Amino acid sequence: MEEKLRQYAAEFNDPQYFLEDPSAFPRRFVNLYKKGQATLQDIEISGLLAAHLAWGRRSMIVRDCNRMFDEMGWKPYRYVMSGRYRNDPASLHRTVKWSEFAAICGRMKEYYLDHDSLEGASPDEIRVRIFGQKSDPKAANKKIHMFRRWMVRQDGIVDFGLWRNTDPGELVIPLDTHVHKQAKSLGITSRNAADYKTAREITDYMAKLFPGDPCKGDFALFGLGITGKKK
Repeated sequence: MEEKLRQYAAEFNDPQYFLEDPSAFPRRFVNLYKKGQATLQDIEISGLLAAHLAWGRRSMIVRDCNRMFDEMGWKPYRYVMSGRYRNDPASLHRTVKWSEFAAICGRMKEYYLDHDSLEGASPDEIRVRIFGQKSDPKAANKKIHMFRRWMVRQDGIVDFGLWRNTDPGELVIPLDTHVHKQAKSLGITSRNAADYKTAREITDYMAKLFPGDPCKGDFALFGLGITGKKK
């Protein structure tokens, strides 16, 4: 099983599987950043907002991310710092309303008035200071850990690796329903709760397979899900 997971991690850590994916939106700004046409803040804001909408069918996520960035004029940092946001009770994506989007943008503005980057914020700080949620040490914080994976992992294939002061070995697996299901089917975890303890258990297992880079195992579990569906 361990060799198969290593194989899947190598095979599915490939941009072709993530063209219709929330990560495609911050990747667009990464490409502009490399040309001097976008800022690190553009990437961070687009990544965190795209991750926030990353639940449900991929086609819906992509559709609604496009709507969100159209609203922002595809200038995330300028939009956030303007302080003028769409703020109404209509749905942006599933249960996420434009009013929630506006509140997140407002908290981002406050954060960027004092900081140049989100890199120094812990997952719980992002949860509280950006998303306006209560601190919860038990929460898996899947969306936040997915965003951090994008920003930190440095192999330059799918993930961006722009945060150079964060050790990839400190990352935690983004625990969603599919990752949890695959990890349980393999006996990596027996826990039913999709919480931080379960995410930590899966991460610790993957750290043995991928020393210093446990979130490479995220691609392995993704690949297992894809191949399982094909069967």
